[in-house]
Amino acid sequence: MDQRKVLVTSALPYANGPIHLGHLAGAYLPADIFVRFCRLLGREVLYIGGTDEHGVPITITADREGVSPQAVVDRWYADIRDSFQRAGISFDHFSRTSLPIHHQTCQDIFLKLHKKGLLVKKSEKQLYDPARRRFLPDRYVVGTCYHCGYAECSGDQCESCGKPIDPLLLIEPKSKLSGEKPEVRETEHWYLPLDRFQGQLAKWLGTKPHWKENVLNFCNGMLKEGLRERAVTRDLHWGIPVPLPDSEGKVLYVWFDAPIGYISSTREWAAQQGDPELWKTWWWDKDTRLVHFIGKDNIFFHALMFPACLMAYGNYVLPDNVPANEYLNLEGLKFSTSRNFAVWLGDYLDRFAPDPLRYYLCANMPETRDTDFNLREFQAHNNNELADTVGNFINRTLTFIERYYEGRIPERGAASGLDQEMLGRLGRIAGELGGHIDNFRYRAAADTFTEFARFCNKYFNDKAPWEARKSDPASCATTLNVCCQAVYGLSVVMWPIMPFSAENVWTQLGLSTNWKDHPWQQDYAGKLPAGHKLGKIEVLFPKIDDEAIQAQEASYKGGKTAPAVTAEKDELPGVIGIEHFAGVDIRVALVKAAEAVPKSKRLLKLTLDLGPLGERTVAAGIAGHYAPEDLPGRKVLVVANLAPRKVMGITSQGMVMAAVDGEGENEKLALTTIDGAIDLPPGSRVS
Repeated sequence: MDQRKVLVTSALPYANGPIHLGHLAGAYLPADIFVRFCRLLGREVLYIGGTDEHGVPITITADREGVSPQAVVDRWYADIRDSFQRAGISFDHFSRTSLPIHHQTCQDIFLKLHKKGLLVKKSEKQLYDPARRRFLPDRYVVGTCYHCGYAECSGDQCESCGKPIDPLLLIEPKSKLSGEKPEVRETEHWYLPLDRFQGQLAKWLGTKPHWKENVLNFCNGMLKEGLRERAVTRDLHWGIPVPLPDSEGKVLYVWFDAPIGYISSTREWAAQQGDPELWKTWWWDKDTRLVHFIGKDNIFFHALMFPACLMAYGNYVLPDNVPANEYLNLEGLKFSTSRNFAVWLGDYLDRFAPDPLRYYLCANMPETRDTDFNLREFQAHNNNELADTVGNFINRTLTFIERYYEGRIPERGAASGLDQEMLGRLGRIAGELGGHIDNFRYRAAADTFTEFARFCNKYFNDKAPWEARKSDPASCATTLNVCCQAVYGLSVVMWPIMPFSAENVWTQLGLSTNWKDHPWQQDYAGKLPAGHKLGKIEVLFPKIDDEAIQAQEASYKGGKTAPAVTAEKDELPGVIGIEHFAGVDIRVALVKAAEAVPKSKRLLKLTLDLGPLGERTVAAGIAGHYAPEDLPGRKVLVVANLAPRKVMGITSQGMVMAAVDGEGENEKLALTTIDGAIDLPPGSRVS
């Protein structure tokens, strides 16, 4: 594994509102998991963050509330910082862009580029709101995107297609201040001619074949279209003043200003370490591995514009990776602050512990496509995988030792074949799981973790220490010793994903809770010597009941309004948008068992294996077309995120997919199977 020192950043959130789970899954949780892994691996790593406190979103909030922009950012900086801390996001330094050190850093970079002749001043046409008598920054304009037709496109970047926007080209633009159609007037601004850096950027991107496909495709698409000059100043009263004569009323454009926040935050951190020049050993050292964690809407600024600024200045390292995530949606629809359709991080943490959420988002990370947050699925992950699998193995191991061995780890004797298999898996788990995290494959990391926990439970069951305690005490002692080593191994590899729970396990094992005492690379099988005294045993993952889920749902259901669909004469009836289809979670399922349902001529009761999602019972209306004995062993497709419902006394937890022709006695039905196709494991997603 690459042992260079690592400088990690997460996109700076606007300090004009709380953090929701879409934000957390996009740029902060994946960064934190990676950083914690690097720490345990012994890498020198620095995790930098902060809040973005300039730009139009801040002034819009201030105008709406009738307060100063500074009052807005002061309030939300504290709220965002505290929410991150409660969720376990472990920044080494969390700064803010309204500080003097940030203003000075931005102005220094602007002046260096200006001195080099790399900034071009030009007169431009800009939208002006005559009703409010002010030029409209990009974000104060809304209209229809001229790239993709998205109707609520902002004047700086399209939220739907992700492309940068020229507000003058918006279709039917409107001022967000007055709602009126703006006029076009002339003003002067400074521009960074990105087209001059196109060749340099293309050559640099050519050295990044390891980047995510979605990031490279976006960047290469922008390069193919041809980069254009980009304004770095704005007509606005809130922001960093342009440090040039005759620039009154002009500030640095927020997307020039915000990424520089990573640098100024590092400078502030260095000053707090007592060495103001220490930041240069990170930003000016060519051996630094710089990694930007962002959402897909920020690809342009982090993979093209900011690198161009750094190239223009000189000295600075360029990103080693920009592992942008896609969007996390909420029950098939986008998180919406304006409609209060969101699960706010602070509100969630008032009801639930942070680690089950961290685990669920890791397992459902929007790495290469949009994914969906569903509270019922979250509940199932907690209850089935964490409580019944991980927590069950840990608790049954430690309580057994507490009860029969006076809370002291028993002696390990000769290892049987099954013992050796368990120890072998224990020796491989850190390498397998770490390889996934190091390459930003978080879903695979969660699957690997849970699969190992399942094997631990199987080992415990197969060894049956409750029987061996009387019939073969030496074998029983060996089993419990091996199980304790496995508990320790699970605790270390869970720390990047579930740090609070890992530290809880260390306490139960009677160990230090300082992560520095638990390196990633070690002999897990020999950590706990015979006779070691355990700590106080407690349940690690309590189950989440339906009432708690319903209370959380009630916090956002009122904001859930599906977008209207207007059907033209030549459209199919019931046409839905892509946001609705994206909310359907279709999985490969292995039929484990099938049986007739008493008193029903139509239903079969199917037991399905969905891999990481566990087993499900589904009532399927296929009895007239398939015999129960013909189904076990076949792989079918199942809609996995349907709400459970009672059918003939059976709680059906999904719906198998089938093609149907005709009705009544003429009905023909065929299950959608993948038999004979590529060997996809149970639980594989269909997209």
